[in-house]
Amino acid sequence: MIDDRYAPTRALCESVPFILRPALYVAIFVLTSALLVVAVRIPPILDFPNHFERIFLISGGIEQPFFHDAYALDWSRARTNIGIDLLAYWIGPLIGLELLARSLLFLAIVLPPIGAIALNRRIFGGEHPFHVAILFLAWSTTLIGGFINFQIGLGLALLFALVDLQIGRHRLILINLWRMVACFLLTLDHIFAAGFYLVLSAGLELPAQFHDFTDRRLLRASAKRITLAAAAGLVPIAGLVLSASGLPGDDQGNVFNWNTPLLALSNFLSAITSYFTPADVFLFVPIVVIIVEARSRRKIRFHAGLLVSVAFLLVLSMVAPRHAMGTGWISWRFPIMTLLAGAAAIRPFPDATGPTRRWFIAGAAAAVFVRTIVIALVWWQGAQDATAVQRVLAVLPPHRNVLPVGHFPEQWAGWRHASRYFFWGQDTIRHLPTLATSDAGAFVPTLFTAVGKQPLMVMGGFRDISVPEGNLVSVGALFCESLWSSYLPFTPYLANWRRRFDYVLVVNADLPDMYVGSNLPDGLVKIADAGFAALYAIDKTDTHPRFAQKAQCPAPQPSNDK
Repeated sequence: MIDDRYAPTRALCESVPFILRPALYVAIFVLTSALLVVAVRIPPILDFPNHFERIFLISGGIEQPFFHDAYALDWSRARTNIGIDLLAYWIGPLIGLELLARSLLFLAIVLPPIGAIALNRRIFGGEHPFHVAILFLAWSTTLIGGFINFQIGLGLALLFALVDLQIGRHRLILINLWRMVACFLLTLDHIFAAGFYLVLSAGLELPAQFHDFTDRRLLRASAKRITLAAAAGLVPIAGLVLSASGLPGDDQGNVFNWNTPLLALSNFLSAITSYFTPADVFLFVPIVVIIVEARSRRKIRFHAGLLVSVAFLLVLSMVAPRHAMGTGWISWRFPIMTLLAGAAAIRPFPDATGPTRRWFIAGAAAAVFVRTIVIALVWWQGAQDATAVQRVLAVLPPHRNVLPVGHFPEQWAGWRHASRYFFWGQDTIRHLPTLATSDAGAFVPTLFTAVGKQPLMVMGGFRDISVPEGNLVSVGALFCESLWSSYLPFTPYLANWRRRFDYVLVVNADLPDMYVGSNLPDGLVKIADAGFAALYAIDKTDTHPRFAQKAQCPAPQPSNDK
């Protein structure tokens, strides 16, 4: 499966000075990532606060009387996307919420690039400066979006493909039994991870050299092995998915939203974008230059079969829907798969020595660590917002229903608030109000409880004031009929919100809302204000009109709000 020409000379590896050893930079990156996760409790990672609170409940918080009435666990609801939930149930009570949540975030950061590095090393042999460049792929849009199960699954898929190589293609029974186990585990974590693994396995079954694609005997043998691999993998995938009591999107409507051609093209940037797309692209240029220069000099090695898999993933990146089956940003997921598979499949300047090696290491390390420093500064900035939410929650009485709303600024808030937004202008703050769950023992309507994706379900009367996957709404929706009507179909808890909720938590409160500025509905009494976050008690005796005058409420802009 691996060309012997890819084996490095041991003498060359041993003669490299320590400062030029790629493993040193990989170790520094892993350590830096660990320190970041330890230093920042709630970083500006979109879905992370929501996952954090679900871990809290599944680890034991659900046994508290208030939450026992509000939530229940039903493991028949979901058979995929539950890696976090299974670990929370089995390990959470042993090691605690904080350690488990931070460990999962750490794995989501480092596993994808480490998996690609490990597979590249197995294919081509030994460590190489290109491994430093692969670390750039740690900070992708899917990580900043908080797709924790997905990110961990990508790393595991790459490592499981490495096990394929260790077993060998000729031990058909053993390798296909392994593939059944691998797909079972990956599907539990995230179904896309299982698919990614099968695509990698198919690529590794194809010839490593393009000239071998003219050999029909080799292609027939590869086709046979790929068919067996697909059959072995699809059995556990289908078994798990079909055994669940519901499929993703069953409780939200299986609506498909497609990208425009321009958005489809911009999808490719999601694989290298964190918070600042222009800066990310600028820092990625040295890595692209290295690859292009190596190709122009014909000093690049590759695994042809894996490149076929890369091409397949590239096509999926272009045609995948944006949202489908209650799952958002599907089209963001294939570009990072494409680059990770591509990173495993090539090795530019395979015998880099002397000045070439020094420049290679310097360029890649500069791109990776400058970017990581920027990420650290953004995380520090975002931590201030999370702290503001926790400060106002400190005065919230326990066992209350909290309605989260936000201010939507007219324009990008600038560098001072850069942590609040990432790719395509999406916010990172919408799930910060869910911290009220563990911090204040409160009920928030937007905790993830989707059929087909989470075992956590809402019980009794709380069901009427919750949604399976929620978003922030503008504070204007509380007193502007036009906004209220626009949001109501996907936030039904806004109906009779004064009666159903006890407090309103406003985030992004230090910036004016694009619809209503700093105005609030009558009958809210400020309890706490920490700048970014403000907490208001709802005056249940308020007799003011339900909606303000229409002149005060401009028409909503659904394209921005969604």
